[in-house]
Amino acid sequence: MKRTNLVLDETLLAEAVKLSGERTFSATVARALEDYVRRAKARQILDLRGSGIWQGELTSMRTDAATQRIDRP
Repeated sequence: MKRTNLVLDETLLAEAVKLSGERTFSATVARALEDYVRRAKARQILDLRGSGIWQGELTSMRTDAATQRIDRP
């Protein structure tokens, strides 16, 4: 963990805490950072669309995934 000082908008932070359901400012900020990183990585994946980098047969991959699926009640 890294300890740091941040200057944050109090109203925005309070709203983020309320919406996130987290109990502390630190947990709220950590959750926001995790969400930001996840979204940024997802955008990078979308940037690869049509680039020709990925090779494979999507139909067979979909069939494999269907056979590995676990049924849950």
